[in-house]
Amino acid sequence: MFPRRFLPWGRFCRWSNPWIQFLALTIATFGVLAPLTCQQLLHSYFYVRHWYLNPMSQDFIQENQEEGLKALHYFEELLSPNSTARGPQLGSGNLFDETFLPPQLLITIITVQRNFEFHYVLQVASRFHRLLWECGAPCQHHKILICNVDTDPDSHEDAKLLAKFFAVVKRYSGSEGPDPSLNRFEKEKRDYSYCLVKSLRAYNSDYILLVEDDAVPEEDFFPVLHHLLQTRFSKSHLRDALYVKLYHPERLQHYLNPEPMRILEWLGIGMFCGTLLGFLYTWTSRRSGLTWPILLFFAFYSMLLVELVGRHYFLELRRLSPSLYNIVPASECCTPAMLFSDFTAHRVLNYLQELHCRQGFAKDTALYSLLRQKGERAFVVEPNLVRHVGMFSSVRFNNNPKLI
Repeated sequence: MFPRRFLPWGRFCRWSNPWIQFLALTIATFGVLAPLTCQQLLHSYFYVRHWYLNPMSQDFIQENQEEGLKALHYFEELLSPNSTARGPQLGSGNLFDETFLPPQLLITIITVQRNFEFHYVLQVASRFHRLLWECGAPCQHHKILICNVDTDPDSHEDAKLLAKFFAVVKRYSGSEGPDPSLNRFEKEKRDYSYCLVKSLRAYNSDYILLVEDDAVPEEDFFPVLHHLLQTRFSKSHLRDALYVKLYHPERLQHYLNPEPMRILEWLGIGMFCGTLLGFLYTWTSRRSGLTWPILLFFAFYSMLLVELVGRHYFLELRRLSPSLYNIVPASECCTPAMLFSDFTAHRVLNYLQELHCRQGFAKDTALYSLLRQKGERAFVVEPNLVRHVGMFSSVRFNNNPKLI
């Protein structure tokens, strides 16, 4: 017989005690199962960076080169006399012809020559071309415009190839280059504004999508975008937004980031999953009912699991249906894919003229700063509607790029 004073400790250590069960579940989940299953998930806290980052980065670069060659062959096949071209060529001919029906959406791909073997702009353009063809009637009035902002546009071979399929505008000519006194961030902002101006003048579109030449659209791009434009953006607070981002870096999508709206989402997931897991636990353990301590444990357990595994991977579940996509207030970084209405595009251009970009204040930061200065609103779509495939920046030099 144990002394009487040891009996409470003995009862606590029995397996039937829920706190012993919760401790075992926590250790098994976060100490064994999650680290083993998530060690190769790039955007998880369990990602083993020193084991996987270098080989994964090299694999991604090699895969990107292969995708670039596929995109090149895609357009070469369309040029072949024996090819059964997929749909009409989009937008080639007189750029300012006013005889055709105005498009609902103009997709402007901003491109500059870089790392020729990756054919970034061809990857983006070929994916948009294929998706438009597969989209059919709902996309019949959408157009693609290539905005070549390379300082030597005639040397941009990929843009010259795309000129056979799409309308192209050139920012510079062989005799007129950029102002040498401009820093590269201000130049990038002015190039961006130029492409937006040309987009407004080219077609009388309802919306303009400015896409950088390393932002490849997801397969569900147009069904989701059409759903958002027809239903969600019919609400006044969304319709008048200065811009809508279609991409936010995965590494910045965790809950422990300075976006307060995510905290509410995090708490909601904790209460929802905590309630489900709590009822499941009381049913399997044959307890009389769900109590607050059990509910709070499973709520915190769920919140911790979602954050450590990676919010990005749970956002992917929203791809099951366009109606599940989320629209939340925009954060600062970045601009691979930005949607403007015809009305707000003019406001953006006027605002950008007042700002001067520099190191630490690039165009994405400049656009975000307008929200507070001008009392504007902007939003971002979750999950991302484009994938950022560019490992080599046209603004920041990086000779040895990594995935993160």
